[in-house]
This record gives sequence, C-alpha cells and structure tokens, in this order.
Amino acid sequence: MAKKKKKKPVMQIKLQIPAGAATAMPPVGPALGQHGINPGKFCKEFNDVTKQKEGVILPVIINVYEDKSYDFITKSPPASFLLKRAANLAKASQQAGKEIIGEVTKAQVLEIAKEKMEDLNTADLESAARIIEGTARSCGIKVVSQISKKPANSEEESK
Repeated sequence: MAKKKKKKPVMQIKLQIPAGAATAMPPVGPALGQHGINPGKFCKEFNDVTKQKEGVILPVIINVYEDKSYDFITKSPPASFLLKRAANLAKASQQAGKEIIGEVTKAQVLEIAKEKMEDLNTADLESAARIIEGTARSCGIKVVSQISKKPANSEEESK
C-alpha cells in the first residue's frame, strides 16, 4: 500500500487582511496572482471563513503548492491592533517612548495576551503579558493598574 505524499509548499505568502473584506485589489491580488492563484476565489473563501470577525485585521499565511493549489491559516489580530482598540485610538504614537497617547489597564493587557497566546512564542501567561506590554510601549500606550477618570469640564461643574 503506497503512502500518500504530503504536499510541500513551494511558496508561503504572508498578508494582513481585514476580516470579511478581502478584495482582489492590492495587496491581495498581485501577491496571489504572481503565484498563479485566482485572487477572486481566495477572497471569497477568506471572507466566508472570517465574516464573524468583520472589522478586525487578521494576519493570514497562504501556502502555495506546485500544482497551484493553496491553503491558508488565519492568525489572531496583531497585538498593536488590539492595543489601539482597547485604548480607543485610531493610530499609534509617531514618537514612541517620548509621547504617550493612550492608556490600557493590566487587565486589558492580560485579556489581549490570552487572545494572542497561541501565536506568541511562550506558554506562560505572564511572559505573554510582558510581550504585549512591550508592544504597548512601542505604540506610545501606557500600561496602568487602573485608568483614571478625569472630569471633562471641571470648571463648568463648579458653576
């Protein structure tokens, strides 16, 4: 009885695509087209798999085989995306380390670490939290024990 050979990927393509919103436009179309993959077919499959996570950017690894077939693996969202979402920021700091533009709590960091755990190179939750804290620092986000609520207009309240 002959053993079935496991196909080896000829090429591996790594992209970050919004979940449920992949189109054949750049960067997806050209990246897949140059390896002989139909971008429209991939986008339809990717959107079907990720429609429940719509609005989230997902890293995807696409394995391309010799016979032009492919498969893909979706990963958890980037830590920077999750941190910006937790801090309600549109983008990260332009001057990381010098400018702090937002805050997240340690509880939020632990929650993000739990979500990212399978994609991080550690099995310990505390180590994963430290990795996420490092990403927060590089985004200009301060990790605090509790977010302080500052009164919006303290002058108007005293009148």
